[in-house]
Amino acid sequence: MIQGSWRALLWIGLSELCALSLWYSASVIAPELISIWNLSYNSEAWLSASVPIGFVIGALVSSYFGVADRFNPRKVLAISAFLGALLNALLILVDSGFFGILLRILTGITLAGVYPIAVKILSQWFPKKRGLAIGILIAALTLGSSLPHFVVMFFSSLSWKSVIICSSVLALLSAIIVTFILEDAPVTSQNLPFSFKLIKKVVMNKPVMLANYGYFGHMWELYGMWTWLPAFLTASFLIHSSETPQWFIALSSFISIGIAGGIGCVVGGLISDKIGRANLTIISMFISAICSILIGFTFGQSIWLTLIISVIWGMSAISDSAQFSVVVSEIAEVDYVGTALTFQMCIGFLFTIISINLIPIIQRIIGWEWVFTILAIGPILGIVFMLKYRRYEFNERGQQ
Repeated sequence: MIQGSWRALLWIGLSELCALSLWYSASVIAPELISIWNLSYNSEAWLSASVPIGFVIGALVSSYFGVADRFNPRKVLAISAFLGALLNALLILVDSGFFGILLRILTGITLAGVYPIAVKILSQWFPKKRGLAIGILIAALTLGSSLPHFVVMFFSSLSWKSVIICSSVLALLSAIIVTFILEDAPVTSQNLPFSFKLIKKVVMNKPVMLANYGYFGHMWELYGMWTWLPAFLTASFLIHSSETPQWFIALSSFISIGIAGGIGCVVGGLISDKIGRANLTIISMFISAICSILIGFTFGQSIWLTLIISVIWGMSAISDSAQFSVVVSEIAEVDYVGTALTFQMCIGFLFTIISINLIPIIQRIIGWEWVFTILAIGPILGIVFMLKYRRYEFNERGQQ
């Protein structure tokens, strides 16, 4: 059973790594797409926000109809990854910004059938001590999201179409892994008839909602940081030295978001199993809030100082992400855990749309030096709610 669980984690993690390369596949080549599609200056933010918009739509529909709890989650994941690969590949045939952003929204909808579904599958394989397992899964998600930066960094000569094709091939590989290699979990929930009561049960579960509120604050910061940190590093490094090579800037983004984030997820999972989910999230959000405030003071200063803070930020901003999902998977009733996870991510990604689009607007007013301070609002509020949840967690431990 243990060997089977860790084998399943390997394949689910690899599948997530490949499928989530779709998330930023267009963002890393945004300048080329903006030029080709003749988009306005503000369109880059919407190009980045289009996938979260689609994810929110997909997650809302999925949670509303209880898709994750009514159908075989492995099949849902495989179909979603396949459709995502297809929709992403269609970008190479588009010459209109409207249809390009529409395809990105549709791609986001398919990813709502990948990320939360994978968390549910993994929770079935790991009925206990799942903090580390889901931490590793989110690490794979983090690396997958940053993969386009890696491709651009080492294959800068590739055309934008090649970057799109690479991410689609990876997503197709994800569908193949889930379909032909990954097995169904030995403990699965029954296929439930559709009921509107599933979402009501989620909302009425107070500890679940406290964890959700913490997650919403976490998400306000995370994707705003992931989306705009590369632009910040580019501007900062070039001001410090106009001769800073592009490959070094791309490498810095990949290390700060992908490598540091992946390490943070695994370490966070290990620690949370020992000190508790709430304590880990509180510590992580405290550190990330401090980093979001401090990093602006390094703008245009020492490249290495900026990079050190961005790496710490990258680790702390994502190290708690898995634990919010773990909390929900542990305290929600088994008959609606899939819906609860999807609902959590639906609302969480709704907040990312706001923060992603707010950053460039505020940046033009107050500059790069101060703009990331607005992201600190999320983790600060998240800490408040997780302190309340910790009381519940403490009481539960006392009763065991």
